[in-house]
Amino acid sequence: MLNLREPSVSVTSGKPGLRLLISSRDAAALRHLQTLTQRVPGLEVSARLVSNGHTDPLYGLERMPDLLLLRVSHLWREELAALLQRPAHERPPLLVCGLLDEQEGMRLAMQAGARDFLPEPVVATELVDALGRMVMETQAGGGAAGKLIAVMNAKGGSGGTLLACNLAQQLSVKGSTLLLDLDLQFGSVSHHLDVAQSHSQLEVLQQIDELDGVALRGFCSHFSPTLHVLGSRASELCLPQDVRAEQLDALLQLSRSSYDWVVADLPRQIDHITASVLEQADKVYVVVQQSVNHLRDASSLVRILRDDLGVRGNQLQVVVNRYDKAAAISLKDIGEALRCTNIVKLPNDFSVVNQSQNTGVPLGLQAPRAAITTALRGLTEELVGNQVDRDPGLFKRAFNRVFRG
Repeated sequence: MLNLREPSVSVTSGKPGLRLLISSRDAAALRHLQTLTQRVPGLEVSARLVSNGHTDPLYGLERMPDLLLLRVSHLWREELAALLQRPAHERPPLLVCGLLDEQEGMRLAMQAGARDFLPEPVVATELVDALGRMVMETQAGGGAAGKLIAVMNAKGGSGGTLLACNLAQQLSVKGSTLLLDLDLQFGSVSHHLDVAQSHSQLEVLQQIDELDGVALRGFCSHFSPTLHVLGSRASELCLPQDVRAEQLDALLQLSRSSYDWVVADLPRQIDHITASVLEQADKVYVVVQQSVNHLRDASSLVRILRDDLGVRGNQLQVVVNRYDKAAAISLKDIGEALRCTNIVKLPNDFSVVNQSQNTGVPLGLQAPRAAITTALRGLTEELVGNQVDRDPGLFKRAFNRVFRG
């Protein structure tokens, strides 16, 4: 049978809090988690002790919780698979704790939409922090939230910055847009758009706890009223270790609440900086060109994004830059190697692109009728039209621990 208890153990605000359901097959673990969650403000906590029967922690509920904390048992495969049977929009934001297989279990938890995973014994501060983030994300989700688009090269020089800058300019026609350069040492978005950076990402990150949307806009360079740029200053050396993951998370959250679109140009590496962006991105573009070396590196990167970081198929988009129909590496080769069918092609308009980069004028303004501009416009229209439905369960806890300590 299923035993359901719904005592409200913590309501710390004057208005009704978010409903958190804790589900477990272990009574002692359930009581322990209840005790720990009392430290989280803004929650109405109920507990469900599942003794036998169905493995779905949401089975038979008349009213779905706002958040779900699932303590998996030895039946973790069945418990997570049961959640996966539900449509994504019917699954509440999920936090998983317990004993999971390092690879299969983590991956299944991600697929079920887990925002985070806490191994046992659960550390109280980590649980409180994880739930606090989920509360903030859920409350922020009630209003308008800008979409985060990440662009990354599969190999150096593939054209990622070209795509990021021109995509940002195209999106700025649709709504307010922030172009965020996260290549802290060799970023070049400022040169692509010919804007001077009076402030840098590091300066903003160091003050992020004190900033609001108005202050953030003041720190950015303004290419146009609807396109703002935040990048590096040539005279300033910034190392990845100078940036804390929580600072970048706060910057991304503030950016998304201040702009309709946030386009992040990422360096070609996997570290805590790119991890923070990829974890929250609504869409990830991987830029590749038609050569054996590009394809080899793209295969490795796409495998990492899918298998290790949990980026879903509908969130990942491969873009072939400088497309040549006569190239030895065909679209079919790329599709088979990267296991993708929907590939975006950017024509090889070298002279047009070169002029745009030399003058710092985006393609949409420099050459609005060029073939590559038309392709970028189509990509933008598709992005705006789809509004990039997002499944937020992207990262496994083990990966975050590597970079965030």
